[in-house]
Amino acid sequence: MSPRAVHQSLRNALRGYLNTNLLTHGQRQYCIMVTLALAVSVEFLENIMFVFSAGHIMGGIDADPRGFALAQSAYAIGSMLMIVKQQWLARRYGYRRYLAASLLVFSLGTWYAAASTSLSMLVTARLVQGVGGGALFTSSRVLIPLMFAPADRGRAVRLFMLGIFGVSAIGPALSAELIDNGAWQHVFYGVLPLSLLAMAGSWLFLPDAEPSEKPGRPALIPLLWFGAAIAALQIAMSDARFDVFSHPGRLLAIALCGIAMLLGFLWHQWHQDAPLLKLRVLRNPVYLTGLLLYFMYYLLSHLHGYVFPIYAERALQIPLTTVGWLSTIGGLVSLVSIMAYIRYAPRLKRKKPLMILGLLIMAYAAWRFSAMPPDAGVESLIPILALKGLFGVMVVIPVAGLTFRGLGEDNFAHGYQSKNLMRQIASSFASALGAVLLENRQFSVQVSLAGAAAQEPAIAMQWLHHIQDALMARGMDAAQAGSSALAQLTALLDRQALLIASEDMFRLIAALAIGGAVLVLAQRRLA
Repeated sequence: MSPRAVHQSLRNALRGYLNTNLLTHGQRQYCIMVTLALAVSVEFLENIMFVFSAGHIMGGIDADPRGFALAQSAYAIGSMLMIVKQQWLARRYGYRRYLAASLLVFSLGTWYAAASTSLSMLVTARLVQGVGGGALFTSSRVLIPLMFAPADRGRAVRLFMLGIFGVSAIGPALSAELIDNGAWQHVFYGVLPLSLLAMAGSWLFLPDAEPSEKPGRPALIPLLWFGAAIAALQIAMSDARFDVFSHPGRLLAIALCGIAMLLGFLWHQWHQDAPLLKLRVLRNPVYLTGLLLYFMYYLLSHLHGYVFPIYAERALQIPLTTVGWLSTIGGLVSLVSIMAYIRYAPRLKRKKPLMILGLLIMAYAAWRFSAMPPDAGVESLIPILALKGLFGVMVVIPVAGLTFRGLGEDNFAHGYQSKNLMRQIASSFASALGAVLLENRQFSVQVSLAGAAAQEPAIAMQWLHHIQDALMARGMDAAQAGSSALAQLTALLDRQALLIASEDMFRLIAALAIGGAVLVLAQRRLA
């Protein structure tokens, strides 16, 4: 007997023992539900922890902000490539092998990220992570209607959503604790146990579900075409914060090249009989409206998620661990809210007022952050973060329930595939937009503050002399005290500039949320 046949026999024996000797049918169904929830939670947890800890990770490998943008772009490229190819791979190898292999690749990428000592290693690791984790969300969600009877699907979806909102809640606090009590590498190591557990569950509990007919050729040329398009767009977005003023022509050329290739890819897919993306079946107006609302939600969510940790830790000078737990407060409110929504949603006949209220809550929370004084304490932030925690449940859950209702079960997988492409595009765009606007606004404010200080040299010199005298009274010599006083003045100007820039970003978020509320109000397709 060949090694492969021995391995197959052992695996079948183990799975058969678990399914017949230890687990009842109901218990096995529950294990499958938990496995799918774990699989989707892996990617959410890793991404939340990576973004929250980005400054410490980049400092650990001695990389600048451009490196962070490049690492994020690498993940997005790998992820979107796999989302496009997800259905072909699932049909070719079956969901059990595909999900287990994806989680294995994701785990290897995560381990390599923790072992990174340079930017090139981290970018490579993020690309591998994207390849492994890109289609976890799509695959896990589309398996629910495939694997469970209508009576069991509600329970499976509830566990699925609780997994997402649960890890979203604990992610920031876990990141902060791991860094504060260890090192930045622990952020990656902290994800590995969940990833390995989901991989084992996928291998043991998911059925082979092998198709009777093998799919056709892998269509590598369209896939590479799509990869080149999104790579060009990701490069344009990641370099925008650095080149928007210094090299605008080059930036515009790269962006236009990416857009042209992407439009060409979509045109090609539209006219293909066996496309990677079945666009023609997704022309349902309710679905297209839902995609627009998804884009709006992910844009607002990721913009706020990018700005708030910077604002709290660097502008308000709140310790990292406290910032992590502050972010977790909003996540816990979301988790409790999703439980309440699951229970009372059937009584809500109209979802549009709920979505409008959620967007107005985000606008109010962002406006409150924009009006915070420089010495705002933790007690001032907690109520706003708790209120903001309602945003996700009140917007994205109703949108999810309305978007796919017109597609039917046959086209649900295609619809969810395109929706997750939209998610990656929106999150990447939000990170790039936040980086460009925050960086440029901070630089502009720094120039203005420096100019104002130069116009009142007597006041600036008086402040410097006061600090210098105080430092000399503590034992410093004149040269050290003068240098330290100048450094403190520079740090104070930098902090003030970041505070003003962050407040402007929160005003932008508030304006976008109000615009989103008006958009939802004007929609007649979503009730």
